Amino acid sequence: MSSSLSPARASLAAVFACAFVTACGGSSRSAGPPIGVTVGGHGAKPDDAPHATTKGVPPGETAGARAERLHRQAIIVDGHNDIPTIMFGSNVDLKTPETRTHTDLARMKAGGITGEFFSIYVEGDLADKPTVTGGGSLRRAIDLVDVTYRQVEQNPSELLLATTAADIRRAKKEGKIAVLMGIEGGHAIENSLYALRSLYRLGCRYMTLTHTNTNEWADSAGFSGPTPTRHHGLTPFGEEVVAEMQRIGMLVDVSHIADDTFWAVMKSAKAPVIASHSSARAVAEHRRNLNDDMLRALAKNGGVVMVNFWSTFISVDYQNAARAWYDKNGKAFAEIRTKYKDDPLGFIEARAKLRAETEPLPKVPLSVLIDHIEHIVQVAGIDHVGLGSDFDGVDALPDGLDGIDSLPKITLALVERGYKDDEILKILGGNFLRVFEQAEAYAKSTGTTLSGNGSTRRIDSKR
Repeated sequence: MSSSLSPARASLAAVFACAFVTACGGSSRSAGPPIGVTVGGHGAKPDDAPHATTKGVPPGETAGARAERLHRQAIIVDGHNDIPTIMFGSNVDLKTPETRTHTDLARMKAGGITGEFFSIYVEGDLADKPTVTGGGSLRRAIDLVDVTYRQVEQNPSELLLATTAADIRRAKKEGKIAVLMGIEGGHAIENSLYALRSLYRLGCRYMTLTHTNTNEWADSAGFSGPTPTRHHGLTPFGEEVVAEMQRIGMLVDVSHIADDTFWAVMKSAKAPVIASHSSARAVAEHRRNLNDDMLRALAKNGGVVMVNFWSTFISVDYQNAARAWYDKNGKAFAEIRTKYKDDPLGFIEARAKLRAETEPLPKVPLSVLIDHIEHIVQVAGIDHVGLGSDFDGVDALPDGLDGIDSLPKITLALVERGYKDDEILKILGGNFLRVFEQAEAYAKSTGTTLSGNGSTRRIDSKR
């Protein structure tokens, strides 16, 4: 590396060098993809290799150099990161290096991220069992919002709070990381559109309509066992939630919701929606993933599917192995989960210890994650796919993706699959930016004020 490189630039270059050696088996070829890699994987034949490049690509540029150039150029947006829950529960911050998590400030910079959605995750139990000391759903959401503000305010030279697409673009120009917030679990609004608008005013820019629990107005897909069906989609109040979100410019997130709820959203949506952390059901059957009809509908809506990295969602082989593991070790797992309920890092350590003492789970190749991206491109189109890692909310990532600093490996893998420069830039964040800007434009077109023209509906209200 040239000694003139800044520390951050040199760090990213080192990550790419490491990623390229890992992916290519230490190949020293001067140009082109590694042997055995199919170029033009999204519908092209190996003979179509020239189409893997586009205008402006320097002659003889290696795959690794091209990936590094694109990664630096891209506005990279990740749709879902659960680090606020860990910071809140275990009293850690982003500035301190933390090997037990997927995210800290140094690794965010090394990964080249531009915009990261911090998940304001509200567990379903808080909707049913609020307590005087611990509060309920809205209290937890506000606590996590403040945790997020705290990190931004303590690291002003590296982070900025983003509430618009323009803020993300500004972060890129200023060499900062845009921190955004998305609510995970519609029960966080406690059945009040007043609360929805207040969370928007605090900076939350998407809301996942449910988590694994069905709430009072929308059915969840659940996770395992019987689907928690109560409404067969959205109730009239749920339809009003979607309408109000789009009126004010908050993105509707269809990850976690039941199939019937998805179709109800598609029927009423007037602006593009997102799936902040979902993958392709045709590649890996799981109720949390989107099937091909859903992918086509979301494309027609103009939205974007941000692919989840969790091994459970991207690999049926891993699902089967994990199910067998839980059949044998479920009791011990439940015990540590209860013991460390309020200490996320303690739970992570105990889980790792249990895994080390029992039969190992398989590693899912990074190529499987890229297969999900590729499938969504083939079905929905290149304009409708992005990244939604679920960092620090999952227990297993594809081989080589150890945390947010590993994002350059995805860019390299897309280069190796034969995607063009502009296509890679779309996948890494351009598609999300378009959707965000269109949601903002729709909200502006309504000509309404945030609260003055807002619905006064609450489920407990007769209005």
